Amino acid sequence: MTTVGGSASIDISHDISHDISHDISHDHIYDVGELGRALAAHGYLADEATVTVASLALALSRPLLAEGPPGTGKTELASSLAAVTGRRLIRLQCHEELDEARALYEWDYGRQMLATQLMRPQLDAALSGLGADELFERTVDMEQFFFSERFVVERPLLAAVRATEPVLLLVDEVDRADEAFEALLLEVLGEQQVTIPELGTIVARRPIVAVITSNDSRELSDALRRRCLRLGFTYPDAEREAAIIAAKVPGVSSALRAGVVSFLAELRDLGLRKPPGISEAIDWARALLVMHADRLDPVLVRSTLGIIVKHAADERLVDARIGDLLPGSSGASGS
Repeated sequence: MTTVGGSASIDISHDISHDISHDISHDHIYDVGELGRALAAHGYLADEATVTVASLALALSRPLLAEGPPGTGKTELASSLAAVTGRRLIRLQCHEELDEARALYEWDYGRQMLATQLMRPQLDAALSGLGADELFERTVDMEQFFFSERFVVERPLLAAVRATEPVLLLVDEVDRADEAFEALLLEVLGEQQVTIPELGTIVARRPIVAVITSNDSRELSDALRRRCLRLGFTYPDAEREAAIIAAKVPGVSSALRAGVVSFLAELRDLGLRKPPGISEAIDWARALLVMHADRLDPVLVRSTLGIIVKHAADERLVDARIGDLLPGSSGASGS
């Protein structure tokens, strides 16, 4: 099984401007019920809103924009969709220095240099005695040779465009990249093509299905939003989170599971810098199972706090309030 997602709110863009009949030609089209059952069987417990928008994204080949706090199942939704629909997952992890060379393509300068060295005797012989105009013409020919398909290093966006089999493109944490990258992404997803100056325009061989995730660290452009179906992710409610933990860590007792869910819900209301997400809940439940715990107490929570709290300031805040956050606890330090 895989990590499971949280609840979501729907915001479907009305700017579906390109040819829908072309988009619906994809091999795998799932109705809401079928997709929901497939995701659940794979271990991703999605609510109806999530399944509905994901189903539409697949059927229409529209990008799906998943927004919300870290650890709420956005990235795992993409990998689960890829798995249940038989698509190859192509992942592009965004970061501040992401540029065209890392996202789209770059030239294999090492192979170009090696080819130059190997061909030097032939080049010297061929160019010997030529005039300036003839040398210039030969230079153009050599540029076309060295900057051709044989020396292209394919990066995730170009791989998605040139894929011959069904793929799902995951653009993870797009809010960490700058706005210039969004313009490149718009060409790929909006126009279903990319442009490489030396090679020209490369049109996608089949519709690109994409999931774009954002942790809301910055505002995304309206142009990008208009081209996407949007899912707003939040932390799951107590019932869903308990079901997620039960699916991922079946050995945890119902009482301990309820305690974990209740304690994490309290932490998320404290205004922490990094509230614990679903992944932390699963990790904590696994750790408690390894420790043969049957209930939470202040000593146990303090000894495992680093699993669910990731910053020193948050840890100090939580540590001081463990007694208040644990139902039935006297607030003893236990340290």
